[in-house]
Amino acid sequence: MGMMEKIYAKARANVRTIVLPEGDEPRTVQAAAQVAREGLARPVLLGEAERIAAVAREVGADLSGVEIVDPVFDPRTPAYADALYALRKAKGLTREEAARLAADAMYHGVLMVREGDADGLVSGATHTTGDMLRPALQIIKTAPGVRVVSSSFLIQCQNQSLGEDGLLVYADCVVVPCPTAEELAQIAVSAADTARRLCGFDEPRVALLSFSTKGSAKHELVEKVQKAVALAHAIAPDLVLDGEMQPDAALVPEVGASKAPGSPVAGRANVLVFPDLQAGNICYKITQRVAGAEAFAVLQGLAKPCNDLSRGCSVRDIVNTIAATAVQAQ
Repeated sequence: MGMMEKIYAKARANVRTIVLPEGDEPRTVQAAAQVAREGLARPVLLGEAERIAAVAREVGADLSGVEIVDPVFDPRTPAYADALYALRKAKGLTREEAARLAADAMYHGVLMVREGDADGLVSGATHTTGDMLRPALQIIKTAPGVRVVSSSFLIQCQNQSLGEDGLLVYADCVVVPCPTAEELAQIAVSAADTARRLCGFDEPRVALLSFSTKGSAKHELVEKVQKAVALAHAIAPDLVLDGEMQPDAALVPEVGASKAPGSPVAGRANVLVFPDLQAGNICYKITQRVAGAEAFAVLQGLAKPCNDLSRGCSVRDIVNTIAATAVQAQ
């Protein structure tokens, strides 16, 4: 069973409600119809009902089992506005601004998640990451004990000897450009949680990557990773985590035994944490294009799951992300 088949099975086993603020976007409408048909989640499309119905006819989507909510006329909108005002009045938000934002699809969707009327949110087909992340951080905030929102890429490799039968988790490849040692430690712990909850890894084995393995090079960038390893151990002492190490030492048993003898992670890592966004983003794209791996991302660290899409996403990408968000919400 492949990566997505496992996620689909988990999603069907405990169906959750996922809100889609881009409710009249054609790919999103098609994805919502497919998700409802396959029992992966209870999708909610936000927007004007007549416009959504027209788009559904245009793309041939059957919206049976899909809820449609117009934020402007939703009877919950005044209560959402009150909740938003209470959260943000100390930051200067007025009641009038809160009412306006509560009727905006993106804010409305995030408020639905916060208030328990939806279990998670997916957007990004037409909006940027910041368009969603900004209200999510303002309203849902980070999970207890977590101070940084980051991302993990699920990477399904053709080489079955890597990770868990070819499945690896890469972090962070999307959000934090130049993490501090403290942020890098948080990213490592969050990535392990993603690997456990979403990928079903019984034992996440986390390698913090560098151009050095166990002191083979001396540089301030290496020292940052070494500090992050110590901090991550303090945050999650039971987590199987090690570093700093080069990717070959993390993934190849023979190299790991040579470069990092005695390491609980070297040669058998299934979670790779990159020292910065530049390294992570470059590596995931090379893995995807050169090695032919399947890859998609989820955000981690929010108190409730909200996930971002690429604006070039396919219907399949949206379906996959909705299913993953539903599993995160479990």
